[in-house]
Amino acid sequence: MLDSVKIQRRQSEIRQELAVLVGKESPSEDETRSMETLDTEYRANEARYRAALIAEDEERRDAGAELETRSDTEWAEVMAGFEMRQVALALDEGRALEGRTAEVVSELRSHGGYRGVPIPWGALETRAGETVAAGTPNPMRTAPIIERLFAGSVAARMGGQMVNVGVGEMEYPVTTSAVTAGWANGETGNVPGPAAYTTLDRPLKPDHNLGVQMRLTRKTLKQSGAGLEQAVRRDMNGAIEEALDRAVFLGSGSAGEPTGLFAGASAWGISEVDVGAAATWGAIRSEVVGFLTGNAATGPGDVRALIRPEVWDAMDAAIWDAGSGVTEWDRMSDALGEVMMSHNALDAPTGSPAASKAVLTTTAGGVAPFFVGTWGAIDLIRDPYSDAQSGALRLTALATMDVTVSRAVQTRILTGVE
Repeated sequence: MLDSVKIQRRQSEIRQELAVLVGKESPSEDETRSMETLDTEYRANEARYRAALIAEDEERRDAGAELETRSDTEWAEVMAGFEMRQVALALDEGRALEGRTAEVVSELRSHGGYRGVPIPWGALETRAGETVAAGTPNPMRTAPIIERLFAGSVAARMGGQMVNVGVGEMEYPVTTSAVTAGWANGETGNVPGPAAYTTLDRPLKPDHNLGVQMRLTRKTLKQSGAGLEQAVRRDMNGAIEEALDRAVFLGSGSAGEPTGLFAGASAWGISEVDVGAAATWGAIRSEVVGFLTGNAATGPGDVRALIRPEVWDAMDAAIWDAGSGVTEWDRMSDALGEVMMSHNALDAPTGSPAASKAVLTTTAGGVAPFFVGTWGAIDLIRDPYSDAQSGALRLTALATMDVTVSRAVQTRILTGVE
């Protein structure tokens, strides 16, 4: 507690004691001496109080500056203390939240309405170093849960930027016109006239809600202990990540899905090229040239590629130079900045011969090729009725998301990659 606050409280106590003594018509000698002592202490405390305020003023300024410059590292420390297990038990048993979990939930509730328990996006990050509580005395010891497998995030590796929106919508203005430059024709000639500076808005709208349902049996709640923390976290994170990756690239824009890159390519002006041939570095290289001539990249190392695993299989088997053993895959992977493979973000090959699609992206001027918007926090809701007879816990996590592109020249779509 600050010294100034302590002194204020003592001054208040002195005034109360003096009020009682002054109210007596004939105080005793002890009471008179007590009034003199309290009066002397009160006057001394006034000087101490002013000195404490002066000393604490600099501390307050330092503390304010520290709060204003608080980094993401401190927020990460707060997220490290958020426990999904507390949320599950609060929904299942009504147990009160405590510690950092209660602080984060209270802060999120103050900024938005949630039917269930709000979960910050940072809480779904995979954590390392957490331990599992020791088992209870039992002939059998239950090992930590082995979670399901999910595909890794492709949207982030392809250069997409996550944007968290509190409320409302967010728009990204994109320049659509070029500045006119030219030389004056002669000493008295005029330079070219100005061109209108126009922009096109790329909005992110909270129109698409993703739901993830989890059913925790009574045996799971009683058997897993603290190991349930990582299982719920990874399962929910993996399911949302997988659905988000698929929506970013394959979202239809209907039935509640956001519009992905393939469905929105024509509306956004993204270049689509039909390769119509076997996957070779030569075919893909000609599309990389499109980035270079469009001022979106300065070299092939700035370009990322997303392909199907079947395309890698074909390219790795195609020998470009029989003498050196160099394959088409070796040539492409050496030239491009990064090549990702996914069976989740791209549809399976179809037709005869089998052909699939590929995506090329680049980050130009520090601007991501596409943005993924998320609104607020994840809303975790409990269904107390569906599994009431079995004592199970059913949770539904709701997340609001949307996808938009920045500049169309930073993305190219290849079709007919055999």
